[in-house]
Amino acid sequence: MASTTSSLLLLLLLLLISSHPSEQQQTSSLSPSDKAALFDIRSDLRDLPGSTFFSTWDFAGDPCATFAGVICSPDDEQGTQSLRVSVLTLGTGLADSPGLTGTLSPSLPNLTALTDLVVYAGRISGTIPPDIGTRLRRLRLVSISNNPIFGPIPVSLAGLPDLHTLDLGHNKLQGPIPTPLLLPSSPSLKVLILAANGGLSGELPPGISTAQLLHLDLRGNSLTGALPRLPSTLRYFSASDNALSGPLDDAFAAPLPDLAFLDLSMNAFAGPIPPALFALPRLSSLLLQRNNLSGPLAVTPPGAEAPPSWAVVDLSHNMLTGEVPAALAAAGSLFLDNNRLTGDVPKEVARSVYVGSMTTLYAQHNYLTSFPAPSLPLPDSVALCLSYNCMSLPSAAAAAGCPASAGTQPSRPSYQCSNTTTAVTGGRDG
Repeated sequence: MASTTSSLLLLLLLLLISSHPSEQQQTSSLSPSDKAALFDIRSDLRDLPGSTFFSTWDFAGDPCATFAGVICSPDDEQGTQSLRVSVLTLGTGLADSPGLTGTLSPSLPNLTALTDLVVYAGRISGTIPPDIGTRLRRLRLVSISNNPIFGPIPVSLAGLPDLHTLDLGHNKLQGPIPTPLLLPSSPSLKVLILAANGGLSGELPPGISTAQLLHLDLRGNSLTGALPRLPSTLRYFSASDNALSGPLDDAFAAPLPDLAFLDLSMNAFAGPIPPALFALPRLSSLLLQRNNLSGPLAVTPPGAEAPPSWAVVDLSHNMLTGEVPAALAAAGSLFLDNNRLTGDVPKEVARSVYVGSMTTLYAQHNYLTSFPAPSLPLPDSVALCLSYNCMSLPSAAAAAGCPASAGTQPSRPSYQCSNTTTAVTGGRDG
């Protein structure tokens, strides 16, 4: 009887312990301040028709376990029993999801343990909370893109100790780019994307040259002034479709050993193209079209130990003069149209076209006088356009490869070619 009583007491004790776990056994829960911030964020946003992102945001449950886009981590500053939101992703980013609408809550900066913030494409408007960087000091990644968000770039985002990537592209942001974003005061910042906002204005600070950026995308804005010297660390730089002006010599006076992509198209740059651009050892894409660049081309490709491998060189719609450099034969696609180039097309360039290593050559609307035509068929994969020059076209294919914008006139009127010699070379080019 005593044995039976002892067994019952032991069973009751075990049940009591299991129903009242010790403090060490309790499951960690989200801090009340973070849960309140998530509630405010949810109150200011909603799914667009066709989106189901917020279907899992039921505050009766555990946000860390069930909320889409929420990742929690133990807070080192408050002990392991307190969880904090470390990653917040708003929206799915899927092509078939229209995204979210509403505004970014002023309570967003209350998630002070946040390291990664991603806001996918949708119709979120309003401004970015101005104190976002003041309170979210642990941020490493901020991507708020493809929404009609307006207002200035918060100055508080500059100087964050761990911020690596800042993507605010494809919004409607306005005003100047905060100077500290482009200076050593943001030493960890490597990727800065401010493309296609339209309203970002002002000049780029000269101190940008001391930044440590790898990727800088400023295209599609209203930036003005000259292009300052670029950071030597850059691998990708685009400032196309702005109102930048002046010569390019100073911007490329220092080495850019890792630059692979350069797009300065659709601005008002003037003067000659610096020969240093063609000597960049890793440059693959050089896009300078639709500027006011002038003078002859001085192409000095990289040395023999690093031969050029340009995928595309686009110098079209400028005011370039002189002859076509033979070194441009190394380009996979070459756009020289709508300039004032004269002389013969180099045989090296023609050979690249006919062997198919250069798949596009647009040289229409110049004053070129001849094109060496090897006795080889033009590859079907090649687009060649030489119309409206001071020469007779070497073959029907040279006109057939032209875009509609080239017009229908095969050659320039003779009075425009009074100082040139109209000629076509037949046979092999040697």
